[in-house]
Amino acid sequence: MMNKHSRFLGLMALILISLPAVAVGVADGLDRTVLPIHAPDAPLYDELDARNATPPPRIEIKVPKNAPNVLIILLDDMGFGVPSTFGGPARMPTLDRLANEGLRFNQFHTTALCAPTRTALLSGRNHHMNNMGSITETATAFPGNTGQRPDNVASIAAMLRYNGYSTAHIGKNHETAAWEISPSGPTDRWPIRNGFDKFYGFFGGETNQWSPLVYDGMTPVELPNDPKYNFMTDMTNKAVEWVSYQQALTPDKPFFMYFAPGATHAPHHVPPEWIAKYKGKFDQGWDKLREETLVRQIKLGVVPKGTQLAPMPDAIKQWASLSANEKKLFARQMETFAAFAEYADAEIGRLLKAVDDLGELDNTLVFYIAGDNGTSAEGGMNGMFNEYTYLNGVPETVEDQLQHFDHWGGATTYPHMAAGWAIAGDTPFAWSKQIGSDFGGTRNGMVVRWPKGIKAKGELRSQFTHVIDVTPTILEAAGLPEPTEVNGIKQVPIQGKSMLSAFADGKAPMRSSQYFEIIGNRAIYRDGWFARVIHKAPWEQAPRAKLKEDTWELFDTRNDFSLVNNLAAKNPQKLKALQDLFMKEAKVNHVLPIDDRSIERLNPQLAGRPDLMGGRTSLTLYSGMKDLSENVFINIKNKSHAITAEVDIPASGAEGVVLAQGGRFGGWSFHVKDGKPSYTYNFLGMNRSTIGANKVLPAGKHTLRYEFAYDGGGIGKGGTGKILVDGKTVAEGRIERTQGMIFSLDESADVGMDNATPVLEDYKAPHGVFAGKVNKVTVDVTPANKNAL
Repeated sequence: MMNKHSRFLGLMALILISLPAVAVGVADGLDRTVLPIHAPDAPLYDELDARNATPPPRIEIKVPKNAPNVLIILLDDMGFGVPSTFGGPARMPTLDRLANEGLRFNQFHTTALCAPTRTALLSGRNHHMNNMGSITETATAFPGNTGQRPDNVASIAAMLRYNGYSTAHIGKNHETAAWEISPSGPTDRWPIRNGFDKFYGFFGGETNQWSPLVYDGMTPVELPNDPKYNFMTDMTNKAVEWVSYQQALTPDKPFFMYFAPGATHAPHHVPPEWIAKYKGKFDQGWDKLREETLVRQIKLGVVPKGTQLAPMPDAIKQWASLSANEKKLFARQMETFAAFAEYADAEIGRLLKAVDDLGELDNTLVFYIAGDNGTSAEGGMNGMFNEYTYLNGVPETVEDQLQHFDHWGGATTYPHMAAGWAIAGDTPFAWSKQIGSDFGGTRNGMVVRWPKGIKAKGELRSQFTHVIDVTPTILEAAGLPEPTEVNGIKQVPIQGKSMLSAFADGKAPMRSSQYFEIIGNRAIYRDGWFARVIHKAPWEQAPRAKLKEDTWELFDTRNDFSLVNNLAAKNPQKLKALQDLFMKEAKVNHVLPIDDRSIERLNPQLAGRPDLMGGRTSLTLYSGMKDLSENVFINIKNKSHAITAEVDIPASGAEGVVLAQGGRFGGWSFHVKDGKPSYTYNFLGMNRSTIGANKVLPAGKHTLRYEFAYDGGGIGKGGTGKILVDGKTVAEGRIERTQGMIFSLDESADVGMDNATPVLEDYKAPHGVFAGKVNKVTVDVTPANKNAL
């Protein structure tokens, strides 16, 4: 029998169903240049009884008729010469198939670095207009480089969502200011408040694919205890799940999905069966690989006939000159990288199949961009088993790495490859990621497929295009105007140009000019001419010259695809005109002043960006606080410090972590081992130093304290550690080396546990969860000696 409450709900449902709805389309007279779209004023009523009144039409904002779904797939750190679709050695059948069913773009450009490309992609404005002249972790105080996307630069996600799209961001973010990623926010620049209904992914420039710090919306995710877990598969599962829900519940709404894997950025983490597919495929070395790739590129037509290989940088050794051990190690590095590319492409294929199974693929405008910059040469001349050695300025020898050969790409490595492979991956160009002044750093293969909007199949487009052109292309394809105001803020005009005309016509005019700048590497393109400066290579410790003393080069790209013939001496007038144009563009786009520091900018004190600690010398945390990234935790590097914890020890005895930061590839843990207080410093996964007491802690309340007296005299030095229990010293020892710049981009600081990967491998409980209670723990630091920085 139906009760009164049920009858009331049923009546209300009937009333709601019977209400008229008005779909607001582009012909509705509403102003879609002001977002969110303003609804008509609500009418006023004199009638007292709702039964005697008629409600106004319900306003439902809908996208224009025939607007497509949009799927942007953006791979990471993959150069022009990596995917098979553009002649490379990595088999990518999904990308191949889309290219055969759509268009290849062989003169599409990015910015040469991760976060700058991503903000430019999603906004249609140049990266400095997004305040993303570099990555967020190296932001400075100057406009153009603050690392905080301004409110007057709205994202395409916000534009589409306000116009009726469902929106999702799955994968890598790296567009949120690093010091804003904490429970305290501000969260304005988090994806879920930046136009996306759904976010599932990670925030930093990279993540451990076997053990990532993943957020669902604004909440950290507890990962499954599965030894075969890999984020690439996990994020694909979540993407398939979201689009299936979205189409089941709102099939009349188009979707916008930004699918951004961590692949193929370091660490190169791949299931072993994928690596096995490439065994022996790179034994010929990078010199021969470049030659083989160029032959395939010419055959495919993605580079013109007669294209030459640009000479490799002098720092790259010829393969024939390497030792047997070097060849063995380096070949494995590239096998793993290529496997990562194919594995990611297979997962993307699974996502596309899910969209196809829903009957939506043919009306989905797919942008598959094979890289947000060129292949990374940040592995240096030898590569590394732990990428954080590079970020701390600690070189790895071949012998160091060979110890990890059998597990390369697995959970006990955090690997990167030698720079020679990066240059090969950017064939036919000479340079790599970070070099915003060479197409090896900025030219990426892109494929576009949209059967309902593109008649051509398997054709090539060679117009000079840029990542900022994607946003206006989406707006035009959806029949939507560019907004001039979003959330009450007047917007910076979109700087990109729609590529829609190029979809139909390979001769349609596109952009005539574009500037480039990353860490002092700068260039300007204008009507086929390209002027540039190679200011600093990724493996170089210092710039090659002062900014005002740089040597400029000049190329005619209409006859020189790979930038081989420097015409600066033959045409100084053209060079001067382009130099002047660069300065003009640099000024209006907030490129100036240029800051050519690199690793030093990881330190907020040196870079001049905000620090969540705000100069504080003390931080107190409480039980259960975890997942605190390095950018929101007090900086204990290169200085003396103390950790004081108030703990309850149960009658059964204590075990586990009091406070830890970092993990397997660098960090420290103040913990209790076999009932005894201990401190372990893990130096870059290369060695661990432990200071431990001899006596078991008795049950009851205790104050545990660790004191570290830093030696000083520079960064990354050692010091003396001491453990105290209730004010009495119980252990003392030396730590010879510390990490001077960074512990991790994706590991965290945690109270009462060691989340993600472990600082030490033999915790008795999973994640070293403390058997007892940490009531509070305080970290005090002594201001760093200026000489240490």
